[in-house]
Amino acid sequence: MPRKKKEPETRPSAAPEEDSVYIAGAGITREDDVAETLRKNYMPYTMSVIISRAIPEIDGFKPSHRKLLYTMYQMGLLTGQRTKSANVVGQTMKLNPHGDQAIYETMVRMARGNETLLHPYVDSKGNFGKAYSRDMAYAASRYTEVKLAKIAEELFRDINKDTVDFVPNYDNTMQEPTLLPASFPSVLVNSNLGIAVGMASSICPFNLAEVCETTVALLKDPKHDISLTLKAPDFPGGGILLRDPDVLREVYENGRGSFRIRSKYEYFKDSRCIEVTEIPPSTSVEAIMDKVIELVKSGKVKEIADIRDETDKNGLKIAIDLKRGVDPDPFMRKLFKLTPLEDTFSCNFTLLINGVPKLLGAREILLEWIAFRRKCIARRTQYELNGKLARLHLLEGLEKILLDIDKAIKIIRETEEEKDVIPNLMIGFGIDEIQANFIAEIRLRHLNREYILTRVAETEQIRKDIEELQEILGNQKLIDRIIMKEQAEVAKKYAQPRRTKLADFFEEENTEEEDKVPDYPVTIFYTKEGYFKKITPLSLRMSGAQKLKDGDEIIDTIECKNDINLLFFTSQRNVYKARAADFDETKASVIGDYVPSKLGMAEGETCVGMIATQDFKGYGVFFYDNGKAARVPLDAYETKLNRKKLTGGYSSKGELVRSVGIEEDTEFALFSTNGRCLMLSSALIPVKASKNTQGVQVMTLRKGQTVGEVAPASILKKEAKHRYRSRNLPAAGALFHDTDAEDGKQRE
Repeated sequence: MPRKKKEPETRPSAAPEEDSVYIAGAGITREDDVAETLRKNYMPYTMSVIISRAIPEIDGFKPSHRKLLYTMYQMGLLTGQRTKSANVVGQTMKLNPHGDQAIYETMVRMARGNETLLHPYVDSKGNFGKAYSRDMAYAASRYTEVKLAKIAEELFRDINKDTVDFVPNYDNTMQEPTLLPASFPSVLVNSNLGIAVGMASSICPFNLAEVCETTVALLKDPKHDISLTLKAPDFPGGGILLRDPDVLREVYENGRGSFRIRSKYEYFKDSRCIEVTEIPPSTSVEAIMDKVIELVKSGKVKEIADIRDETDKNGLKIAIDLKRGVDPDPFMRKLFKLTPLEDTFSCNFTLLINGVPKLLGAREILLEWIAFRRKCIARRTQYELNGKLARLHLLEGLEKILLDIDKAIKIIRETEEEKDVIPNLMIGFGIDEIQANFIAEIRLRHLNREYILTRVAETEQIRKDIEELQEILGNQKLIDRIIMKEQAEVAKKYAQPRRTKLADFFEEENTEEEDKVPDYPVTIFYTKEGYFKKITPLSLRMSGAQKLKDGDEIIDTIECKNDINLLFFTSQRNVYKARAADFDETKASVIGDYVPSKLGMAEGETCVGMIATQDFKGYGVFFYDNGKAARVPLDAYETKLNRKKLTGGYSSKGELVRSVGIEEDTEFALFSTNGRCLMLSSALIPVKASKNTQGVQVMTLRKGQTVGEVAPASILKKEAKHRYRSRNLPAAGALFHDTDAEDGKQRE
């Protein structure tokens, strides 16, 4: 059978759109701007994730948490018996249009059995897994049971009194609250993590009693130093938090920072066994054991005889058997450094405030919560006031009837049709329709003396209540007193002792010993481009010329010990601390280690200076391109903890030309870009205690001129030094002659 010939493709007769193009084989295509397409299609998704999914609001909940808890509240699970988790999940789907597994996982993290929250909102029965275990899975929803925990009462306090707004659910069949009127700052009491598009949120938990105390203090004095009452985060898994005042201040004021949490352990001498019972919240039992086993296999840890996971229904436990003769405390400090037994928790306090994501410090969060709670109480008070006014209105109509009951009865008896009873009462007593309806519904049995006296007394009490409610609405101090009273009640009912213990710098200094490093002579070389070499004397004697990158030069050559401390100053005014032992031994024939990469500096951050010091004695001398110089004690860079990075390491008023460490007064030669040289002694530079001081003017410069180079005065010939020396500062120096340099180097 002959093959049918393929008909040629014909261009459609319909007129294409104005911005479309016909391409053979592809049909009609349209050219769109990529940026505009992304804006139209991707931005709505981005905003939906940020606003409706991942970022918590001032009540401390994401939409998924709020919908689940409100469903349980509507199901009457604040009281009574538990119900199957599957039942709650199914009911929640009326508010949350997601799969049942996603809803159940949300419930698991809020359950008491999972131990994720400091104060769980869900009272659970059954296997809900454990937050500290990666492999301990939770049971299916059909096997577990839940109800709301007692503290959840505080989340829904007066929710039916118009304290918060309600909106329709996704199919407009139900109403749900936009926020929960929590009577305590739940946003800081329980942790909340969320990753959106382009932003994330990570809120650490704080002790309930401390949060309530801090809230009361801020109500009394908005300028209160919250660090006095809010000591530090308190994690449900306990552990030991190494408190850094600088980090705390940053978190409290700006909402960012990282806390170091250390595991808690106990040593049993008879069995030579260490039992770890509390670990950081950012790791798991399995991750710790995997890392320890890896270190043992690689030979980096040789003190362990056995390690076991003995976690059971009584709680977390990692057992580590030590070999004979091993000192447990130094060994654990080694594990803290090498394993997740000591880990960090990074804070990022991003919240939705009135639908707008904001990064707030703990202080600002509490102030925002106070403003939110004030509105809730004001709305509740207005709701109660409206109810009292409506009741008073009815009783005032009743008062008029009680003055002449016989007349009211006569009007009702003489009215021929039922529909005319209300209008006739309105006309007869001068009352409105609402009052007339209320009177018409009164039973005859109530028209007695006792009923009348009771209603009169009720009227007087309602008038007093109305005065009190109106006074509250007109006086913010009274609202604040209500909030203070609520905080005291919540703290009394639900406060718990701190689970996470605190260790100060001084305690850490007494307990932590630095690892011993081999102490032997080395020569270190540091270049202008930021390369570092460490060479032993034997290797140096046998080597030839130093290999350098094109255009690079050695600016520091120091004979020292292998354990000497190194301070590297960067282009972003940071200081990175290291030791010579952190660098590998090398040879003169290699370029060496590039310091920014070796120390993990930020992208674009370069090294602009180095100071070597054995014991942080002496001074650091800093020379800037604007002709200023500063002398700072090196102990300003010594820290209690072995911190690797310090911010604000030197002045931001000028560009750093040279940094030098000295133990006694030394002379330097400064060269300006207009060909002048000034020789001065460091003794003429006053000592300043602040690291970021800009120092004093030592060299006067003409407009457009800067200091281009700083070198030891030894580069000048002895007979020429008097020409450039100056005892009074600032000074312009003298024109430099190349013949006066020992190294013969030409300087502009």
